[in-house]
Amino acid sequence: MKNLSAISFRFSAKLAVGIFFAGMCIAAAAKEKDKAKQPGTDIVDSGAFGVFTSGTRVATETFSIRQNAQGSVISSQFKSAQGEHSAEQSSELQLTPSVELRSYEWKEISPEKMTATVEPNDAFLIERYTNGTDGKTNDQNFLLPTSTSILDDYFFVQREVLAWRYLASSCKKDNGTLSCPLHQKVQFGALNPHARSSLAVAVEFAGREKLMLHGSERELNKLLMTSDAGDWALWLDDQFKLVRLVNDGGTEVVRD
Repeated sequence: MKNLSAISFRFSAKLAVGIFFAGMCIAAAAKEKDKAKQPGTDIVDSGAFGVFTSGTRVATETFSIRQNAQGSVISSQFKSAQGEHSAEQSSELQLTPSVELRSYEWKEISPEKMTATVEPNDAFLIERYTNGTDGKTNDQNFLLPTSTSILDDYFFVQREVLAWRYLASSCKKDNGTLSCPLHQKVQFGALNPHARSSLAVAVEFAGREKLMLHGSERELNKLLMTSDAGDWALWLDDQFKLVRLVNDGGTEVVRD
């Protein structure tokens, strides 16, 4: 890791840090535009993350991030299998063009059937959820603004979106480079719908770091995310795509 007070790294014309965020929107790569599901929609990022515990793959998250004139949609499907036990969940996060929360939907398909939705309601965010026993719908209000980030359990692509938000708000583009202050924490408000709890998350840039990934050495941009719910280290490539995460409990998440 370089010992500098500020680190500069290349800005890619193919994928911007703040693809959603004011002042930093850039088109996705042309090859990804060809994959758009409907006219006028760009696929900003898509792929899969493998989730590993003690070196063993225990789950896979498949995701996509799409953008059009109406805003952005972050979709994800999480599947895990450990012995005879398996689980499947899905989520869809919709954001306005100004990165305000439009809606969030979470579903557990197995082993139980449960749902949760989050939508703005005047000065509140309202979560409506069902459990796997009686199927009754319950409401819970959170006195949180629509700028609140969604950081649900098991959906790691949502941490990529927060990383972009941090880079867009805290870093500066100058002559084709992006410069970020080193180890300067920025606070964000977040909501975990699965846990039905709000949390404050601190994000900071930790410099450039070399590590082995899929059998080759790469130099990546490292961010740290800390909160009362746990700490994560994130590594992003020079296209600002999230390629690896490790939490303080030892769980490792790697892009396939």
